[in-house]
Amino acid sequence: MPGRFSLSRPESRLPPTTRYQGSKRKLLPWLWQHLQPFEFQTVLDAFGGTGAVSYYLKSQGKTVTYNDYLRFNHIIGLALIENSHTQLHADEIDKLQTPQSNFCYQNFITQTFPDIYFTPAENQWLDLVVQNITHCLSGYARSIAYYALFQACLIKRPYNLFHRRNLYMRTADVSRSFGNKATWDRTFAHYFKQFIQEANQAILPGDNCQALCGDVLSMEGKFDLLYIDPPYISAKGQVVDYQQFYHFLEGLTDYAGWPQRVDYSRKHLPLQAQPSPWHDSTQNLAAFAQLFAQHADSILAVSYRSDGQPSAQQLVDALKQVKGQVVVYDDFAYQYALSTNRKSRELLIVGW
Repeated sequence: MPGRFSLSRPESRLPPTTRYQGSKRKLLPWLWQHLQPFEFQTVLDAFGGTGAVSYYLKSQGKTVTYNDYLRFNHIIGLALIENSHTQLHADEIDKLQTPQSNFCYQNFITQTFPDIYFTPAENQWLDLVVQNITHCLSGYARSIAYYALFQACLIKRPYNLFHRRNLYMRTADVSRSFGNKATWDRTFAHYFKQFIQEANQAILPGDNCQALCGDVLSMEGKFDLLYIDPPYISAKGQVVDYQQFYHFLEGLTDYAGWPQRVDYSRKHLPLQAQPSPWHDSTQNLAAFAQLFAQHADSILAVSYRSDGQPSAQQLVDALKQVKGQVVVYDDFAYQYALSTNRKSRELLIVGW
């Protein structure tokens, strides 16, 4: 059974590493450098993603509310942000990988995704473990197990994404200039245990933090600081749609309902697309303005890229509608993995 343990609060503690695209983990000291001078205790991380920013602020003693509209990200928030004491023990790890008596297992992944993302044996393992997670665990222990499952799926994928049907990149008997075959070929069981151990070691004290899953534009509450790291739309109109990139992980959180949510017209079988103003360059500026107005009493901090849509200047102008002071920090040079854009710069726009 999961247990409780005591922790002293660390200083400037970084979250576990992840292969999730767009993670702010490497930017955390830079972000903190510019946020630390402001007086704030309560924080809403509106687009929480990997939870990196929430985790770092929690390690600084802040009362953090993590939010993300995707269920698998919300589960990560439950495991690493809201959870302040629960670990998953070794006997539970073994149990999750063992068929349980008097339980009728389904084989949706094995039947639906052959030769798309994982091998037949790996699909069978996933079918077993994801059903055991919901059958055998509850609360934060379940969230930790899901977290480890998500990370294991990511590390075994070319590009760490689910955007195309490309299992052949792992299995083809060819000389390779891309990827890490040794990493791909290690078993799910190996990574599942590894990431559970990493999550166990990452748990921070702080009983007042929480993780939510919803539309930030419909969210109520007052916070000293609102941190906004929205989906990125490039100058060319390319959208970073995290549901499309990580639809397989989202499906794992809703195993029973997954068959009804798949877009069977596409070869890589993503989930059916869900419209969002944050993915539409004709609507997202209005969404920003609405969010700024709803939290006009908060310090407003926006992580952004210099070539995004809307433009950084448009965001500055929108912030000035509700804030007397606005500053743009652009003194951090960082290139995201897989990005070929050498001109885009990382920005932090703060209004107060």
